[in-house]
Amino acid sequence: MYAIIKTGGKQLKVEVGQTIFVEKLDAAEGDKVTFDEVVFVGGDSVKVGKPFVEGATVEATVEKQGRGKKVTIFKYRRRKDSSSKKGHRQPYTKLVVDAINA
Repeated sequence: MYAIIKTGGKQLKVEVGQTIFVEKLDAAEGDKVTFDEVVFVGGDSVKVGKPFVEGATVEATVEKQGRGKKVTIFKYRRRKDSSSKKGHRQPYTKLVVDAINA
């Protein structure tokens, strides 16, 4: 059984026991998180939402809060003696999917 959930402006396909990385959520390590924006539930019986499946939820446990690898942004303007270098690390939340309730 699998489900497609919407979180952080993205859609993710999840299965029970799977580890996923999502945009940072306001939850501490060990907390339970419930996603109720379930777009699709697949498996033995298929349920498609309009836009979300009624009564379907996905439960997950927060494993870790972290920051991704550094991305370097370098702007260079030729002949202008001008350049800028910036770095960015995107925060994330690591989750383990516990259950899919459909």
